[in-house]
Amino acid sequence: MVFLYIIVAIIVLVLIVINLPVFGRLPSGLRLDKIHQLANYHDGAIHNLSLTPMQPEGVSFFMILKAFFLEKHPNKTPDKALKFVLPDLDALPKDQAPEIIWFGHSSYLIKVDQLRILVDPVFSKVPSPFSFIGSKAFPGTDFVKAEQFKNIDILLITHDHYDHLDYQTILTLAPNVKKIVTSIGVGSHLERWGIPAAQINELCWHESISLTNHLKFTAVPARHFTGRKVKRNQTLWSAFVLETEKSRLFLGGDSGYDTHFAEIGKTYGPFDLAILECGQYNAYWPFIHMYPEETVQAAIDLKAKVLLPVHWGKFSLAMHPWNEPIQRVVSAAKESRLHLVTPRPGETIILDRYLPDAKWWQEE
Repeated sequence: MVFLYIIVAIIVLVLIVINLPVFGRLPSGLRLDKIHQLANYHDGAIHNLSLTPMQPEGVSFFMILKAFFLEKHPNKTPDKALKFVLPDLDALPKDQAPEIIWFGHSSYLIKVDQLRILVDPVFSKVPSPFSFIGSKAFPGTDFVKAEQFKNIDILLITHDHYDHLDYQTILTLAPNVKKIVTSIGVGSHLERWGIPAAQINELCWHESISLTNHLKFTAVPARHFTGRKVKRNQTLWSAFVLETEKSRLFLGGDSGYDTHFAEIGKTYGPFDLAILECGQYNAYWPFIHMYPEETVQAAIDLKAKVLLPVHWGKFSLAMHPWNEPIQRVVSAAKESRLHLVTPRPGETIILDRYLPDAKWWQEE
């Protein structure tokens, strides 16, 4: 009987934990009906345009865990605090040139047309459901707090992974956010967290929404996956095309390399700026994240004039050295003669006006 009581207690505890708000909520009702109508929904899940296994043939989940936790990987984190630029979050551009402030990893603020657009903000110390689990943010990358953002016109969430959709950050930001744009299904998490449905705009791939006369968002395909608990791919993952009166930006989210970049470049390009992931790659999962050289090729496929590489510089979510992604991107961009911008965390870039390219990660 004691053994039975222990088993029951464990089951109850697990049920309580997995139903905590931080895990969000799976889509239901009309939202789920719309997901079921997606051309790439079948066999109970959303699928990529190309066959995308989580890992190559012959690679097991146990092998990945062993490599990540038991093998030594030098230089995974910086040996000292990263230097940053303290940003002016409230000032708006004096002209129509977009300004972008990168906060590390995939979080950045776009200022354009007198509006502030915050993308995939994660300002917690770890990108995980619990503060005691996961890779901690690098020293020096906590220079901005969620409570500093007092007036966000649009919050853009590309997909529901913890390093892009952070529960505590969203709770803090929510009272100061006017509108949210995201992928279909993600709104279910947001509503669970108390955000009114009227604020949330969910898009399927190739759907668009214009929130002002000169500001248009279009969701486009990416090669990735989603899920905050055990069940994967119940919500969509997307990149977004942002069109303003004077510019066109590609907001990449997470994606492995594939032919969809060329298709997007053909349909929606050319782009004045492409913001693309370049870190957290590994041969154990080559289809869902890009190697840095693929990041450069994706920017070329998109017909981008300038590349801003992100998804590095704050968290160590793979086994490579912390600064390897940017070093490899710089080398590949130079070889391909692609214009690269490499701002410090917190530094403001101004499209066509100020595009810093200092190798600040090499500084002693």
